[in-house]
Amino acid sequence: MPLAEENPLSGDPPLILPVVIIGNGPSGICLSYMLSGYRPYLSPEVLHPNPILHSKLEEARHLSIPEQDLEYLSEGLEGRSPNPVAVLFDTLLHPNADFGYDYPSVLQWKLEQEHYIPHIVLGKGPPGGAWHDMEGSILTLSLGDWMELPGLKFKDWAMGKRRNIKSDRATPAQVASYYKHYVKLMGIQRNFIDQTFITSVVRPYWEGDGSESHESENVPCEETRTDKENEDILKKNWEIHGYRKAADGSHQPFCLFAESLVLATGTFDAPARLEVHGENLPFVSHSIAEFEEAVGNGRLSGEVDPVLIVGAGLTAADAVLCAYNNNIPVIHAFRRRLNDPNLIFKQLPKKLYPEYHKVYHMMCTQVSSAASNLYPSYTSYPEHFVLSFKPDMKCVLQSSGLKKVVKISMALVLIGSHPNLFFLKEQGRSLGHHPNEPITCKGNPVEIDPYSYESCKEPNLFALGPLVGDNFIRFLKGGALAITRCVELRQKKTRHRMVESGSEDGVS
Repeated sequence: MPLAEENPLSGDPPLILPVVIIGNGPSGICLSYMLSGYRPYLSPEVLHPNPILHSKLEEARHLSIPEQDLEYLSEGLEGRSPNPVAVLFDTLLHPNADFGYDYPSVLQWKLEQEHYIPHIVLGKGPPGGAWHDMEGSILTLSLGDWMELPGLKFKDWAMGKRRNIKSDRATPAQVASYYKHYVKLMGIQRNFIDQTFITSVVRPYWEGDGSESHESENVPCEETRTDKENEDILKKNWEIHGYRKAADGSHQPFCLFAESLVLATGTFDAPARLEVHGENLPFVSHSIAEFEEAVGNGRLSGEVDPVLIVGAGLTAADAVLCAYNNNIPVIHAFRRRLNDPNLIFKQLPKKLYPEYHKVYHMMCTQVSSAASNLYPSYTSYPEHFVLSFKPDMKCVLQSSGLKKVVKISMALVLIGSHPNLFFLKEQGRSLGHHPNEPITCKGNPVEIDPYSYESCKEPNLFALGPLVGDNFIRFLKGGALAITRCVELRQKKTRHRMVESGSEDGVS
């Protein structure tokens, strides 16, 4: 049954939940949808274009996908995610999408209340997470259909809201609104608590003397709960501290316990830094929003020194476009070669992404050593590194051992972002593939079991989305499927043991 309390954070003693999800972006929303009892089944009306996969699905047509062997179903599939269940679920929802086909999903969704698993989703803002903080006019990288969550087509929602979607790609503002409405339309809003800020997440045994062996720590909490006192139960669960920000600005502290903790925080919390001298000077920014604010209030109007934009990703390209459209001169510095196959522009079809290919054309034709007259206010500096920023509004660039000093009016360092897991012990460094290094979505994601998304380092700790390398919305849904299956199987085992234990007590 759903949570009975309107505000479970105010419970005394603290509430113990089977699952607590930190992060209310699309990862957290999708997981809540499946934990609420929504189950995917093979649709009787559609054939999957992959005959081998369809044959496997037919073997257990009567079972929902979470009840099936995900490793068996995933075997042999290939896709643009490092995680096999993500590839599996994506091909069920969007068959052969990477080949340009628009096949319908082979799944149908049923609400089965008996599969509801009590949980809450904690987020700083409204459901949708960081999408509410993104620039509203820039088109998203993915197609609108690929931004949607199970059970509600993006185009159907847009038509119902009488929104004029002129492109197959949507704006971040449209996507954020879709996620916020999705939670209400699916009837899962009671699982979400916004304005919550996590300050610490611990397991009590972390604070002990370390005498408890890793083997005992590695026993899932469900397997020990029936024979333990309440104090021992709490020691095995995750202890979550934080506060909720009230309408008057006051902070209301809370404490929760969770048998399973899910990290769904995304990677937009902490912008990546160059770690060079002068990076903290006031004219150096790591936010495109600050740049847009400076443009909007006229700080960069008239004859000004160029704005330095550092980075060769899409956010840096957005900044270039913003400057170009507002007649602001730009110096664009980035480390990669222009013919580097890993440049994101080389992976985007021109017809769908004309604005980004325009930026790439500028990067190639306006190189500092031989700039053309096509874009006189823009200069490209490929294979250049920032050495330092100077208090007199200058920046020192270096390439092949040669240094160049440029005078600028503002610097934008847009080289990506990292998750902020400050609330975990050692910021979660021990959870990655490379222990003791910061968690990053590309270089050092959280190391997980590929079929349950449970941390390989900490039992009953799960992660999904960008934290495990799934940076596209279409792939994070596989993590929700895997976690739901794992948690449900453990709950079934727990109930079975409790029944057996009760019968044994009755005999004795």
